[in-house]
Amino acid sequence: METKYWTVDKTVDNLQSYPQIKQAAHMLIDNEVVAFPTETVYGLGANAKSNEAVKKIYEAKGRPGDNPLIVHIASIEQLKEIVQSVSDTSKKLMDVFWPGPLTLIFKRKQGAVSEIVTAGLETVAIRMPDHPIALSLIAEAGLPIAAPSANTSGRPSPTTASHVADDLSGKISGILDGGPTGVGLESTVLDCTEDIPVILRPGGVTKEQLQEVIGEVGFDAALKNSTAAPKSPGMKYTHYAPRSPFILVNGDPVFLQELVDEKLAHGLKVGIFAAKEHENVFRASHVLSPGGFDDLDSVAAGLYDTLRRFDDLGVDIIFGEVYPENGIGQAIMNRLMKAAGNHIINQE
Repeated sequence: METKYWTVDKTVDNLQSYPQIKQAAHMLIDNEVVAFPTETVYGLGANAKSNEAVKKIYEAKGRPGDNPLIVHIASIEQLKEIVQSVSDTSKKLMDVFWPGPLTLIFKRKQGAVSEIVTAGLETVAIRMPDHPIALSLIAEAGLPIAAPSANTSGRPSPTTASHVADDLSGKISGILDGGPTGVGLESTVLDCTEDIPVILRPGGVTKEQLQEVIGEVGFDAALKNSTAAPKSPGMKYTHYAPRSPFILVNGDPVFLQELVDEKLAHGLKVGIFAAKEHENVFRASHVLSPGGFDDLDSVAAGLYDTLRRFDDLGVDIIFGEVYPENGIGQAIMNRLMKAAGNHIINQE
């Protein structure tokens, strides 16, 4: 398959009228699959109403069939066509965080979207992305767009169009290049169908921000306990992993360096995923940093790109520092733990 590649300047006016957007939208209408930028990561979009189209997402990504997809919309009118009702809690959250990196779980209307999108669940996950290209594309297509991250399943999510091309060129119909994404981590997923809303995946909107708007918010037990059954089926799978083994180290730099030295002594090429403050402290084959302990937004924005750079460098093993779990640090550590397959070494 030939993958069409368009470059779009997200800052121009009236994006919806641009030929690149119109061509990509026509592909979506024709049940083809197109990658596009959002403020979180690049999404792999298809017509959420079409079984044929949605199957192409799973095929291109190699995604497990019981892992449901998030539906992206460009207007509240589209939301009303898909869900049974919108609670007062959801309305408050939408007023503050939409468009933005917050996905809300609703009870779905029967037949509103493909059963494949929801993996047979009675609920549907929906968000309105805060990116002009994404919103223009969805509006021009006139369809709700199912869109997981535009990468091979299990790999680090894509934050640039080149990441998408590395994984999916030749497997999808088109890629809209709108430059690097902003947040760098996927949206927060919040289940609003319970009396107390529950975070199923931490992301670009923090628990603290949510609680400022609606009060008490819980966490899915599986986020802290790897043996608990997650409420969201997709959270049981390994995600975001580089090709080489990735191990988190909860300890001081001296302890981490000892682990690295042992591997270097055995002739291995070792990478360190380091905080900015320690970037020049460590000795290894390659030391890369997405940001420091005092700039977690930069860590989030650069996390996936840093993991992919280790792949490009061909390291044999990667050790990573842990970050504080305040604010977006919860999402950062969730992604790093997933990338490490929950493998963490604690200093005694």
